[in-house]
Amino acid sequence: MSGVIGVLTAGGDCPGLNAVIRAVVGRATEHHDAEVVGVQNGWEGLMNGRTRPLDRDDVRGILSRGGTILGTSRMDPYVHGDGYESVRRTIERNGIESLIVIGGDGTLRTALKLSEEGLSVVGVPKTIDNDIAATDYTFGFDTALSIATEAVDRIATTAESHNRIMLVEVMGRTKGWIATYAAIAGGADGLLIPEVAYDLDDIAAVLKRRHRQGRTYSVVVVAEGVAPPAGMPVDHPIDAFGFERLGGVAYQIAPELESRTGFETRVTVLGHLQRGGTPTAFDRVLGTRFGAAAVDLALAGHSQVMVAVQSDKMVSVPLTDACQSIRGVDEDLYGLAATFFN
Repeated sequence: MSGVIGVLTAGGDCPGLNAVIRAVVGRATEHHDAEVVGVQNGWEGLMNGRTRPLDRDDVRGILSRGGTILGTSRMDPYVHGDGYESVRRTIERNGIESLIVIGGDGTLRTALKLSEEGLSVVGVPKTIDNDIAATDYTFGFDTALSIATEAVDRIATTAESHNRIMLVEVMGRTKGWIATYAAIAGGADGLLIPEVAYDLDDIAAVLKRRHRQGRTYSVVVVAEGVAPPAGMPVDHPIDAFGFERLGGVAYQIAPELESRTGFETRVTVLGHLQRGGTPTAFDRVLGTRFGAAAVDLALAGHSQVMVAVQSDKMVSVPLTDACQSIRGVDEDLYGLAATFFN
């Protein structure tokens, strides 16, 4: 037996999590003859000793399932506990020599702190927002994008039938990757993302010009993290774990656009639909690659690193690189989307 590794999923759920878990168990048990301990409900489980052994039988048939068989939570040992001391007992009782942490930017920052206190950690980047630094892609993004693009396609047909402006709000807390890709793939007529300031008068002028040219409908993709129109309050309730609940900014924007254009404007908020359900083939493969690479790094003694994909190669990057910033949409990509707003 070559060691014991732990694995947990923390933060919001994401299509492809089960693919990563399956790969971790398969790679560890079959390729390295190692044991795997699954931590239930994220950091909460590590703090409260909720663990279960995982073998090949436990992960059969989960590749195509959404969610995570281990569960997740938004608890954090540095917010809701005493840091490493909050998880030390669970680590030692299970003989965990290295912990594979599957999570987004907040989860990875917590993993970095724990590694600085002595816990051996390998991170796997997880977020539908695709905004983690040092990796070209995160698993879950492709699935969320596919759902958002299908929604734009469907919304366009009803918008055309009723001569309406339709706002499609997608996830994107601080960055607009889903919105930008969905706008390009769905042929949207407008795009609002957190990285680019917007002017409703300018957007209204574009949409009115489009309608004067005989195109009697428009679809605008809005990232949930954009600021509300000038002068309107930012009203984001705080959840039980201290995080803002975003969603609904399109409802503030819609009446402003309607008053400026004179066209009926409706809103569709996709919300959690983007995070649920069956992952795409791309995300299943990417999650599998991430999980296997994370095991190889962990059992080779690496720590304070994250698995990343760069130019389609699996590489190891320092966790500090992944946590130093949030990766946003670059100007060229936004400009490509804007090329088709007329």
